[in-house]
Amino acid sequence: MIAYKLVRQLKNGDISSLFINKTRRLPRNEWMEAESYETKGFAVRPFWHCTSEPNAPHLSMKNRTWVKIEMEDFTEFKRPESQGGTWYLAKNIKI
Repeated sequence: MIAYKLVRQLKNGDISSLFINKTRRLPRNEWMEAESYETKGFAVRPFWHCTSEPNAPHLSMKNRTWVKIEMEDFTEFKRPESQGGTWYLAKNIKI
């Protein structure tokens, strides 16, 4: 299934996660399995967070970009429209 993920856009063109394990560079065209990283101030959620549309009004777009992804083994998670509406929690994604 196709979805969208907001990522950090680095000056050299690489991309990484917004908050959790953000030092890892995310490869394109390669399946990635979700991993669990405890991060102070964040709930432990061992899934990739994706959205049904490239929309998350509650998050800044500074140095960030939307990427289209494929996802496998996911569950739907309802959020308010002010947070983008439907989110998906996916075990596997490919950018």
